[in-house]
Amino acid sequence: MDLGQPSLAPQAKGPCVIAPVRAVLRLRRRVCVLRKRRLGTEPDAGTGSLGPSCSSGNLRANLDQPKFFTFDSLTELSARTPRKRRRRSRVVLYPETSRKYRPRTERKSRAQRCLLLLVAIVGFQVLNAIENLDDNALRYDLDGLEKALRRSVFGQQAAVGRIMALLRDYLATHVHSHPLLLALHGPSGVGKSHVGRLLARHFHAVLEDGALVLQYHARHHCPELRPVQDCRKELAQRVADVVAQAEAEEKTPLLVLDEVELLPSELLDELHSLLQPQRSHHFHNAIYVLLSGAGGLEITHFVLQNASRMLPPHLHSAGSIQAEVSQAEEELHARLRELLAREHPLWQTAAIVPFLLLNKPDVVSCFREEMAGEGFFPEQALAEHLAEQLSYYHVAGHEFAITGCKQVVAEVNLLQHKAAHAERVSQGFWCTILLQVQRTWLTYGFSFTCPNLDQLGETWLANSTASPIAEGTLMS
Repeated sequence: MDLGQPSLAPQAKGPCVIAPVRAVLRLRRRVCVLRKRRLGTEPDAGTGSLGPSCSSGNLRANLDQPKFFTFDSLTELSARTPRKRRRRSRVVLYPETSRKYRPRTERKSRAQRCLLLLVAIVGFQVLNAIENLDDNALRYDLDGLEKALRRSVFGQQAAVGRIMALLRDYLATHVHSHPLLLALHGPSGVGKSHVGRLLARHFHAVLEDGALVLQYHARHHCPELRPVQDCRKELAQRVADVVAQAEAEEKTPLLVLDEVELLPSELLDELHSLLQPQRSHHFHNAIYVLLSGAGGLEITHFVLQNASRMLPPHLHSAGSIQAEVSQAEEELHARLRELLAREHPLWQTAAIVPFLLLNKPDVVSCFREEMAGEGFFPEQALAEHLAEQLSYYHVAGHEFAITGCKQVVAEVNLLQHKAAHAERVSQGFWCTILLQVQRTWLTYGFSFTCPNLDQLGETWLANSTASPIAEGTLMS
């Protein structure tokens, strides 16, 4: 064989390089196609080959190129603008036999439910408390009490208004931290004892138990000859029994003490100790009404000095009158509290209610009220005539009664005695005439007696059948 010619014998093949290159190109082409699809471009039609922008350099340039507004058509914009690929929502598979619930987007806290429940409970308690307040006030019929006081007490509109305001405020609830102490002060005959009797009568009716209303009179229950210590023990025991029974029945008792200015200082000390907060809680639920003439002289001087402020409304404007009256009341309260506090510390905790002097028209109303109660016709002229017989202070065109309505009862009783005396005189006159007739009729066999007019009429009726002459006399 010749060494210069090439050998035709098959040679051994080495490792092929073309196949891996082709695989890399296919993968690159595939990646480029996927990127084009993601960017919204398609390969060239027919050939399936990519355009000139499919190279890696062009693709990177397109990705890095900034986006800005152009006036191109919508088709061009849609071709250029890459569309975002929607993420597929994961399909949640539920069992066929179970219910499908919408997943919770937000989990509520349990504290919110507890807060709503607490608000509901507090609101219910407040509503229940308001209803209990109304029920407790309705039990004592304060509207009826106010009507009775304004109808029967004359000339004390301010005092009645203050008493009712204090009672409404105190009786709005059953539980209290301290008792209510009303101190009614004023001169004699202005209506203090009358108000005390009306209060006792009203509470006796609404409480339906007379044991819860205590009326204590200084002259009757503690006279001068009785030892003071015995009076003190008796008063403490009676008050303790009343408040204990009232606490058992869940009611507010009333204790009325009249003529307190005559009580010894030891009894005032006992009353002051009953009002202390150190006492048991059932002592705090009580109403004390103290009727006293202490400070009456101060009230009289104040009314006489300020009589010009009580002029008729046409002489002053309503605003000025209201301001002057309120200022005068404040001055009077300050004077009374300062005066009474020097006598005993009991009056420092009391709600002082002053009773002013009565005008002459108020005294006339007192006469008419008493006359109607005694069975007389309440004639205005007769009441004014009786009121003229009393003594008055004449100040600034006003007539203030010195003794108030104190002598009204005595004057009406005297009027009743005068009427009875006139009736007896008239009866005697007719008896005298009938006795003369009796002497002329003795022949007919019947007699007359004159103990009173009723028996006289019965005698006439009894003897009318005895003789025809008697019948004729009766007819005549």
